[in-house]
Amino acid sequence: MNRPAVVAHLSDLHLGAHYGYAVDSIVADVTAARPDLVVVTGDLTMRARTEEFRQAKELLERLPGPVLAVTGNHDLPLTSWRRVLRPYDRWNSWIDADPQPIRRVAGVTALGLSSMPRWRWKNGRITARQTDEVVRVLGAVPSGDVRLLALHHPPLATGTAALIGRERLLDAVRDARVDLVLAGHTHVPDVTFRAGTAFVVAGTATSRRLRGTGCSWSLISVRPGEVTVRERVLGPDGWRPGRITENVGG
Repeated sequence: MNRPAVVAHLSDLHLGAHYGYAVDSIVADVTAARPDLVVVTGDLTMRARTEEFRQAKELLERLPGPVLAVTGNHDLPLTSWRRVLRPYDRWNSWIDADPQPIRRVAGVTALGLSSMPRWRWKNGRITARQTDEVVRVLGAVPSGDVRLLALHHPPLATGTAALIGRERLLDAVRDARVDLVLAGHTHVPDVTFRAGTAFVVAGTATSRRLRGTGCSWSLISVRPGEVTVRERVLGPDGWRPGRITENVGG
């Protein structure tokens, strides 16, 4: 590709437990970046209530498209019969009925995975069928185009926070030659480069559930072998530049 693709990476909106001024201002900040693709890696809602999903849908529709969004642990009902019988109904109705959405824009193929099964309340799981899909879809992307994978739970997390199926997923990322893996969940921004892949965890874009950092989102410029991540952080005067992390040449 002749120029880097521009990806806006938002995560952990937690609408229902959000800062109103963050929601009110983030659309203009993302739009000003003129992204080719917007990716939202889960926890769009706080408790998967209908009103929260309505707010999430309205926000996604205001962001510059196309948009790819995946489920987080807060996007399933915490308790009640819905958790057992219809855990994804509201997500399917309001956000996206495809559990493995694909977006293709100029020079980029992006695949989303749902890493939140109904029987886990916080940590995630990736199945063999999902990792097969990573290899099938992203492994077939033409040389020179960017391969992007999005899910809620960070694949590099270890210990009690580790994904079930973590090693299988990392094998698929390697086999498919994925350039960029986007995740959220921790509310703490992080960038790690590993064997030619950039693993980017976005902070919380609009939530009051802060963990030592303020609200932020990640603006990513990417082409094969070149990745630059620019954090956008929310201050008293609005969104401003934050940390820059880059890797050029693999």
